[in-house]
Formats: sequence, structure tokens, C-alpha cells
Amino acid sequence: MPERPRPLLPWWAALPVAVGAAFVYDLGFPGASIWPLAFVGIALALLTLIGRSIGGALLMGYVFGATFYLVDVSWTGRYLGPIPWLALSLFEAVFVAVGALGIALAYRWMPGTAPGRFGRLVALPALVAGLWVLRENVVGSVPYGGFPWARAALSQSESPFAQLVSWVGSSGLGFVMVFLVAAIIEWLRARSWNDWRGALPVAATLVVALLLPAWPTAPNGELRVASAQGNGPAGYFDEREPGEVFRSQLDASEPLFGAEDVDVLLWPEGSVDLDPLGNPSAAAALDRIAERVDAPFIMNAVSYRDEKFYNTSMLWRAGEGATALYDKRNPVPFGEYIPDRDFYMLFAPDLISLVQRGYSAGTNPPVFDLDGTLAGLAICFDVIYDNLIWEGARDGAEVYLLQTNNADFRGTDENLQQLAIARLRAIETGRSVVNLSTVGTSQVMDPAGRTINGLKADVPGAMLTDVELRTGLTPAVFLGPWVPGAIGVLSFAGLIAAGIAARRRRS
Repeated sequence: MPERPRPLLPWWAALPVAVGAAFVYDLGFPGASIWPLAFVGIALALLTLIGRSIGGALLMGYVFGATFYLVDVSWTGRYLGPIPWLALSLFEAVFVAVGALGIALAYRWMPGTAPGRFGRLVALPALVAGLWVLRENVVGSVPYGGFPWARAALSQSESPFAQLVSWVGSSGLGFVMVFLVAAIIEWLRARSWNDWRGALPVAATLVVALLLPAWPTAPNGELRVASAQGNGPAGYFDEREPGEVFRSQLDASEPLFGAEDVDVLLWPEGSVDLDPLGNPSAAAALDRIAERVDAPFIMNAVSYRDEKFYNTSMLWRAGEGATALYDKRNPVPFGEYIPDRDFYMLFAPDLISLVQRGYSAGTNPPVFDLDGTLAGLAICFDVIYDNLIWEGARDGAEVYLLQTNNADFRGTDENLQQLAIARLRAIETGRSVVNLSTVGTSQVMDPAGRTINGLKADVPGAMLTDVELRTGLTPAVFLGPWVPGAIGVLSFAGLIAAGIAARRRRS
């Protein structure tokens, strides 16, 4: 095969295909949630890169990335207008463009480096898949902690492929998805559909991916969780009186008071709009709630300690106050704090000035001890970060209690996307998950990711749910960063090796 093959699609066809690929890819994600279309979108995106020049690959990748992010995270412009939405989408598209260049070079260099059947139907698709996942992991790491929101695996939270995350995590599932697509493309390009051996890589991967059950963690009893969704004015720009969000949560919790054998009462992020650590009236009110439910009480408020603000979840006990604190580990850049504020004030002073208070990142462990039962924690944006979820499971979490506030994104796909991430976390860790929002949608999921209780969006309500406790680590948690790390290192090294081999051939 020549070192510079002709593009599979001419540029005038490739550009609209790249745009269409992004729209189709997005349809695989929540809320359309047509998961097979994620594979179609990946296929169309790859077709635009085969045989492409360096400039052409960058262009196609950028067009695909910008279109996808503009559609998928359009909710970021819900309240602050188009500038944050455009800035995030167009910036993340730069990473997609660089990743597309790597994939285009893989299509150029690998066929000559590994020219046989194995090289074309296994090595090349594996390299393409690895580079796709490497790009996702870079996006999820930099800058300011990254934005690992729209990874390919997110589209599969309710598909038969979801069980794979218990073995290899979201990075591994994304790798399998792209490998399958790239292998089918090469099988068709090789015109070997009459030779059953050419279909073996795809068939074997499909059999394993679809038939491999989720890793079985060990049952360890039940926890009765009472939870309330207040549907109060919890948005950043909602007009409200002090304590109004608290009162809406209290009203929604009334059906839970007097319930028997409650092990914990859970409220969502931002549920207490007064700092009980510095407000005796708020602390007394929390004491009364804990007494009425006769159980530990997990709530969330802004706390001010050591001259810093934190987004804090508190384990409250009647007469004792906050016996444990978890401060949000990953506050939202440009939402909960402004990194490099002076620099960004030069470009958008009116928008930057809206965020007056900057939250500090927490360092305390993401688990609470509920009278012998360990509960893993994550606050809203936290849930998209693998390391935090893995840390909770390794620290002994038997269930996850996830708190979020989606009030600023009512009527968008943001909540459904976050809910899908929580569902994947249940499967990945083999733990039950209670994902509780101020305004919904809130759901309780079992360790297989199945919904066992829920509250619809934009209505107040309460849930009393017996959730199964589990112990033991899944391979995804046990291996942790080794899976994305190995994929990244091996794919990058494979691309470099293929490039060196191609240069030697030219010499």
C-alpha cells in the first residue's frame, strides 16, 4: 500500500460527512439515547480520516469535534448565554482535531508496518481505537482537571455493552467500541467478506463483549435510604429568600418522618442554603430533622472554614452536629471558581464577575461511616472523574450516595447525561447508587444499573428504598488507572513506531 493513499472521501464530501457524523454520534447519547447510533457516528468520523493529509485530518477532526460538542453540551449556554458554550465546545474541538491527526497517521503508516491480515484487521483497528481513547483521556485531564463528560462509553449506559465497564472501565469500553467499528471498516475495505477468517476479529470481540457478564461483587445486606427531592429554587440565578431551598427540602421530606428502620436520610447538593457550621439556627433545624427521622442525615451546604469556601456534604447526627465532612473534590472551573481570573477578565469581564465566590477543592476521603456501613460520595461534577469513584470503592464503600443540583439546567439533557454516568458507575463498581438531585430526575439503581426507584424532574417527592450493599472490587476498580494508562502509552508508542518504520521505508 502506498505511504500516502488517496482519501477515501474527497474533501467536498468529507466535510458534510464530518458534520453529519457528529449529529449521529450525539444521538447515541442521552437524551435521544439511541445507543447503536454512537457506533455509526464513530464509523462516519473514521471514514473522513482515511487517506487524509495532515491539514485535512486536522480540519475534519475539528469540524467533527466542534459540531459534536456544540450539540452535546448545548446546556452550558442555558443561563450564561453563548460565550461559555462556544468557548468550551470550540476549545475541546482542538483536542479532537489533534486526535484525528493521530488516527489519520495511523491509517497512513500502519498498513506498511504490519501489512498482513493481522495487521490490517487487528493491529490497525486497535491502534485507531487506542488513539481515540487517548484523546478522550487527555480531554478528561487538562486543563483545570479536564472535562471527561462526553466519552464514547457514556452512550452505552443502557446497552448490552455496558457490562464491560465492570471489567475495563469507561476507557476500556470506549476502546472496544472504536475497535469494533474500525475492524468492520477494514474488513469491508479488504473486500474479504467471503473469507470467514476476515470476520474473526469482529466476531470474537462481539461475542466476548456481549456475553461477558458484569463482575459479581459480594452481597452484604441492605441499607434503608430515605431521600428527598425538594424541587426548590436552587439555581444560581433563581430568585429566592434565605432558607427557601431548605424549606422546600423539608416539605418534601415530611412523608419520610416516622418511617421505620431508616438507616440514613439523604438530601441533594445545595439542599441547605445556610451554613450550619456557622449558623446556630440552621444547626438546630438539622438536629430536629435528624431526630424526626431517627437516623444519620447527609445534606450539603456551602461551608466557610480556614478562610476558604467549600461545597460540603455533611454527616449530621442529632445532638452531635456534623460528625464527618466531604468537600467537593472537583469544583467546576468557571462555574464554582475562576482559574486565572485576571487573565480571563480581559476577555469576558461581565461573565467572569458573575462568579463572585471561589470554591476550594477538598482533600478529605469520599466516604462516610453510617454506623458500620461505608457510603461512597460524589457531588455533582465529581461523578465524571474515575479516580474519585475508584478511591471510594477502595476505601470500602458498599453503596454510593451521589448528590447533585441540576436546577441551572432544567429542560436540557444535562441531567440525563449525568444520570447515565451514575448508571455506569453502578455497573463499574458493582454497587447500588442513589443519584439524588434538587430538581430531578433522581433515581436509585442496583449494582447492575437497573432503576429500582425514581422521581421525575420538576416535582417534589421522597423515596424510601432498601438498597443492596456490596463488597469486593471489580477488575475496573482494582486496575484503576492502569487500563487508560496502558491504552494511552501503547497506542502512542505504536503510532511512533509505525512512523519510524514508514520513514525507514521511504529512505
